[in-house]
Amino acid sequence: MFSMKMEIKNETWGSRTGLILAMAGNAVGLGNFLRFPVQAIQNGGGTFIIPYLVCFVLLGIPLLFTEWSIGRFGGKSGNHSTPYILEAMGKGSWWKYIGVFGIFTNIAVVAYYTYIESWTLIYVFHTLFGTFSDLSQTAVSEYFLQYVNLTGSDFGIPLFPLWIYIIVLGINCYILSTGLGGIEKVAKIGMPLLILFGVILAVKGWSMGAENATELIPDANAWDGLNFLWTPQFSSLWDPKVWLAAAGQIFFTLSVGMGSIQCYASYLKANEDIALNSLTSGFTNEFVEIVLGSAIVIPIAAGFLGMDWVLNNAGFGMAFQTMPYLFQQWGAVFGTIAGVCWFGLLFFAGITSSLAMGTPWMGFMKDEFGWGKVKGALSFGLLALIMGAPTILFYQYGYFEEYDYWAGTVSLVIFAFLEMILFAWVFGINRGWEELNSGADIQVPAFFKWVMCYVTPVLLLFVLLGAMLTPEGNDWQEAFTGLWKGEGWKLDAHSLIAKISHEDLKHSLEAKEGTEDGNWLSDRVFFSNLARIQLVVLFVFISVIVWFSGVKRKSISHE
Repeated sequence: MFSMKMEIKNETWGSRTGLILAMAGNAVGLGNFLRFPVQAIQNGGGTFIIPYLVCFVLLGIPLLFTEWSIGRFGGKSGNHSTPYILEAMGKGSWWKYIGVFGIFTNIAVVAYYTYIESWTLIYVFHTLFGTFSDLSQTAVSEYFLQYVNLTGSDFGIPLFPLWIYIIVLGINCYILSTGLGGIEKVAKIGMPLLILFGVILAVKGWSMGAENATELIPDANAWDGLNFLWTPQFSSLWDPKVWLAAAGQIFFTLSVGMGSIQCYASYLKANEDIALNSLTSGFTNEFVEIVLGSAIVIPIAAGFLGMDWVLNNAGFGMAFQTMPYLFQQWGAVFGTIAGVCWFGLLFFAGITSSLAMGTPWMGFMKDEFGWGKVKGALSFGLLALIMGAPTILFYQYGYFEEYDYWAGTVSLVIFAFLEMILFAWVFGINRGWEELNSGADIQVPAFFKWVMCYVTPVLLLFVLLGAMLTPEGNDWQEAFTGLWKGEGWKLDAHSLIAKISHEDLKHSLEAKEGTEDGNWLSDRVFFSNLARIQLVVLFVFISVIVWFSGVKRKSISHE
C-alpha cells in the first residue's frame, strides 16, 4: 500500500498555469452562461449582483480556501479523494462515509451534465451545416424540444441524442485516461478559446444598442438588458429569496461542495501555494461569469426581442431555443461565427468541468485498489453511462431534473456544510489556518479565519434550511407576517420537504386527473421516484466500496 501511494504522489501538475486553468475550468461551467443570467433576471437584475458578490466573499472564498486546504492536506498522505481525506482530518472512521458525497456527487452530476455538453457539441455542427438558417424562432425552439424528447431523428439515426452523448462521454474518458497532463492540455487550449469566444460575443452584446429595433418590436435595445443587470433596486435587497438564490449560484459557479477541487488540490506538492492559487481560479471564474456571462444572452435577446420578452421568457432553454435564431439575424457569415463561438464556449465550459468530475473516482480507485488510468477512466465512463442513459431516454418525465435537484443542488449544500464543520471545528480552525497559509504567496487577511469559523457555516445552514422551508410562492415576507399572526408557515410545493412527497406534481395531478396531461404527470411521478432510487443505489454502491476499502486497509496494516 505504501509503495502504491508513493507512485500516486509522483503525479503532480506540470505547471502553475496549467493548475490554475484546470481549476478555473472546473469552476467555469455551463452555469456561468446559462444559469447566472437567468438567476439575475428572475431576482431583480442589479439587485441580485449585490448579494451575489457578498456571498462570494462570505461563502465562495472561504469554501475555496477550505477545499484547497483539505485537498493538499490529503495529498500529503497519498489520498486523492474525499473519503480518506476526511477520515484523516476527523476523529472517527465514519467521516469517510461523509466523504462519499465527494465521489457520488461527481458521478451523478456528470451523468446529466454530459448530456448538456453533448447538446453544445451537436449545435456547433448544426450551426456550421446551416440547420437553423431558414427556421423561424418557433421552429428553432421546436427543434430543440424534439431533440430532447426523442420525437425527432437527426440524420435519420434512431436515438441520435444518446449516441452523441456516448461520443462526448467517450471524449471525456479518453482525456481522463491520459492523466493530469491531458487535463492540463485541454485547460490550456479550452480556457483561452472560451474567453476569446466570450469576448467576441460580449463586445457584440455591448455594442448592439437599438440597431435591431423594428416596427413590430420598437423597444428592442440591448442596453436595456445591460441596464437591468447592473442597476440595483435596493428595496429588493431585503427579500430573503434573492439572497438564497445568490448563495445557491455560488455553488454552481465555483463547483464547491462536490469533491473535485479537493481531488485536484491533492496533487499539489506539499508546500505549493494554495492561497493565491485558489483566489486566482476563483476570480477568473467571477470574471467569466459577471463580465462575459452577463453580456451575452440577456443583452442580445433584449436587442432583438425587447426587455419585456426577456423578463417573461428568461430560462435555461434560451441558449438552445432562442439564440440560434437570433444569431441568424446577423447574416449568414457572422451568424455562423457567433453560433460557433456561443456553442463552442459552452462546450469548452462543459468539458473542463466534466473532466474534473471524473478525477475523484479515478483517484479513489487508484489509491485503494491500484487501478490504472485507463481502467479508472473506463469504469467512470461506464458508471456515468448507466446513470446518464435514463436522463436521455426519460428526459420528458423529469429524470434529468431529479438528478439536478438532488445531486446537483441539495447534495452540494449538505457536503459543503459538513466539510466546513469538519475543517473549522473538528480538524480545528487553527490547524486549518496554518495549512492554508503554509507556502502561501500572499498573506490571507485574518478576517477570513473568523468568517470560515463562524459566518460561512451559519450561512450554509441558512441556505439548507431555506431550501427545506421555502414558503408558499417563495414569499418570505408574507410567510413571516403570517407566522407572526399565528397563521402558521405554509410550505411551497417546491420546497425540499414538499418535493420529497412530490407535492409540486400532486397539485397539478389533482387538477388534471383522467386527462392526457394527468396521465403524463402520473408517469412523471413514477420516473421521478425511479430516478431517486437510482441515486440512492449509487450512493449505497459507493459507500459499500468505501467500506470494503477500509476493510482492505485494516488487513494490510495488520500484516
